[in-house]
Amino acid sequence: HCARSLFERKVKKKQVCCSCCALGLQMRREGQSCDAHQYLGYPCGHVFLTCCEEEEGPSQIPLKRNPCSQQCKVVAGQAHCSCFPGFSLMTDGHMCEDMDECVTNTHKCRPGERCVNTLGSFVCELQVTCPAGYKLRNSVCEDIDECVLQTHNCGMGFTCENTVGSFLCNSKHKCIRGFTQDSHGNCIDINECSSLTEPCSSGFNCINTVGSYTCQQKNIMCGQGYHTSPDGAKCIDIDECQMGTHRCGVGQICHNLPGSYRCDCQTGYQYDAFRKACTDVNECWRYPGRLCAQTCENTPGSYHCSCTAGFSLALDGKNCEDINECDKNPCSQECANIYGSYQCYCRQGYFLKEDGHTCEDIDECSQSIGTLCAFKCVNVAGSYQCSCPPHGYIMSTNGHTCTDIDECTAGTHNCPYGQTCYNLQGGFRCLSFDCPHNYKKVSDTRCERISCPSNSIDCQNSPVRITYYQLSFQTNIIIPAQIFRIGPSPAYSGDHIIIGITKGNEEGYFSTRKLNSFTGGVYLQRQVRKPKDFLIDVEMKLLRQGTFTSFLARIYVFITSSTM
Repeated sequence: HCARSLFERKVKKKQVCCSCCALGLQMRREGQSCDAHQYLGYPCGHVFLTCCEEEEGPSQIPLKRNPCSQQCKVVAGQAHCSCFPGFSLMTDGHMCEDMDECVTNTHKCRPGERCVNTLGSFVCELQVTCPAGYKLRNSVCEDIDECVLQTHNCGMGFTCENTVGSFLCNSKHKCIRGFTQDSHGNCIDINECSSLTEPCSSGFNCINTVGSYTCQQKNIMCGQGYHTSPDGAKCIDIDECQMGTHRCGVGQICHNLPGSYRCDCQTGYQYDAFRKACTDVNECWRYPGRLCAQTCENTPGSYHCSCTAGFSLALDGKNCEDINECDKNPCSQECANIYGSYQCYCRQGYFLKEDGHTCEDIDECSQSIGTLCAFKCVNVAGSYQCSCPPHGYIMSTNGHTCTDIDECTAGTHNCPYGQTCYNLQGGFRCLSFDCPHNYKKVSDTRCERISCPSNSIDCQNSPVRITYYQLSFQTNIIIPAQIFRIGPSPAYSGDHIIIGITKGNEEGYFSTRKLNSFTGGVYLQRQVRKPKDFLIDVEMKLLRQGTFTSFLARIYVFITSSTM
């Protein structure tokens, strides 16, 4: 009886029966679902589910002293503990602990529901979001009374009436027909002529009155040049030109206008009011210098262009084409025809002599003041050629500048095995990145300290890392110049550094500067006049959480010539 009522009513509350296991066995024998365990309390629901799902047999043998907290099975004389659904066996192999289905995401809650863990199971609670005009209270949306809370926006002439989810503003005074209420509650007249789309039919005018309006028939009186439309509602233009009622004279053209017309003369003529006729327009006088390139001659209704001696009229009838004197008067190199004459000019790399005909070579190298070529300029007939130093450079594709040869990439260097080739402007250097005693090489340019004896202060104060860097600049670099930045990576709040050059700055060409608490810079502070190589050691001491750590940057600085 207990199980049957459980499935028939589906009541979602905990029920405790007299024998949980017997109830599960009965459900299995009747072939019904074992889902009823979710409506039973703990531990009855888990006992019910275990008996409902497992086969009957001698696999479970009661022990005199059960070592398991929930389920126990004897296999080959050994006790094996297991847990009810919703529990997991602890590491001791005997005790069971609750499984949080909400955390492990093994629950079956749908979208819009919130998972709440319970002992051995979980509950899906509906997540409620209230619409405007409601507030959430005890998981229920309740109406907000805007009138009581004074959150409405009704004016002085209105009273607030609460509705479900909203409110209404009711007028304290009712207006009669034809009037409406303003924001202060006063009754004002409605202008039906402007508020209604078509208050009156076609042919009538709308006249607003207090509380109403009237429609008056239109009396159309059309002016000269207009006539009434067929429906009598509007005036339309009379096309005198199309109807032939115009008074344009012979040779004139009629153009219709709203309510009138205009008589125009043909192109090339203008109206003479004294003669009341169209007379020829002298375009040459009216537009001097704008119609013809040279000479303009007036004709009836038009004009004609002509050219002076040495020119011929072009196909457009307006411009004049010069006769090419270059065919009869050649120059030593090039000839350019101009209006009425010609002009000799020279090719690039030559200049025209005073006779106006002969061209002579220009010595670009002597006139350029060293701006044409990066290294050396050689004058040739009509031009010049640039050359580069015999070693370390090749000519660029532009023919003016010299491009450095990368001997390291090309494999033309002579660095021995164990050294690294570093390319420079016009040459290269063979560099050795050796690690001192008690350091190991972790990359091509980095060494790390191996270990220090606990009693060796000098070793502990030595840099934990030595890194090699290579920099190259030209002699024309602007001084002072920041050439290197150093700092911890990553940097943390509270970091402080101390930097200094410990070796290689005997001539005082370099200096250091602290940019902020965790970044420092190395500067070239003196001009290096000639190419020169430097190897400087820059030490950075990092203070982090009360402990100093030393890092060393060994920097090769190469100053090369700026003539290229």
